[in-house]
Amino acid sequence: MNQEKPPLDPHPLSEYVAWAGARNREPILNVLKEKLPKEAGFILEIASGSGMHINYFAPHFKHLSFQPSEQDTEVFDNIKGISQELGNDNVYEPLYIDLTQPETWLNLDTKNSYSAIFCINIFQVAPISIADGMMECAAQLLNENGFLLIYGPFKVDGTFNSESNKDFNATLNSTGVPEWGLKDIADLKKAAENYDLKLQEKIDMPSNNFSLIFARKS
Repeated sequence: MNQEKPPLDPHPLSEYVAWAGARNREPILNVLKEKLPKEAGFILEIASGSGMHINYFAPHFKHLSFQPSEQDTEVFDNIKGISQELGNDNVYEPLYIDLTQPETWLNLDTKNSYSAIFCINIFQVAPISIADGMMECAAQLLNENGFLLIYGPFKVDGTFNSESNKDFNATLNSTGVPEWGLKDIADLKKAAENYDLKLQEKIDMPSNNFSLIFARKS
């Protein structure tokens, strides 16, 4: 992309998030094309934000039904507006899911019904404690062969995989927001263990990011 990088702003409707989303959507789509089921199924996005990712992916998988979700109900109209504008009839209306409130997913009538769950660029601006909720949610909602894909920049066993990620982490830390900063893959693996999930695959992505695929232990 030639667009100049906007100032850091994690709000789902910010210019920065739109810039980052346009930058990473194609590489993530390529992973989904390889990993998503070829037969009909249901796919959940956690923390859909503006809805830009789920609405970009959905037209490539007409056989799948996509469920956006968010804890920030302010963005629901934006998600629905994009779906309507693009004519994405396989994108459902957004659900309210807050990873700190188990009742928001435990009460859903979709237990063990999702073929895949994905979450994009959340952990650098969220507390690592939500990893527990994300893994519990995945364990409850995924079907037997389903998987959870988490995309973003992470530390690996306490180290940065690039100078750019080290610099990005310093920028996040400089804001003074306690939970902002790159999290460690080891902590996600630890949370997954509590719900009989394991890291099955760590895929290197452009810009020193990762796609992490968690699934039930075989």
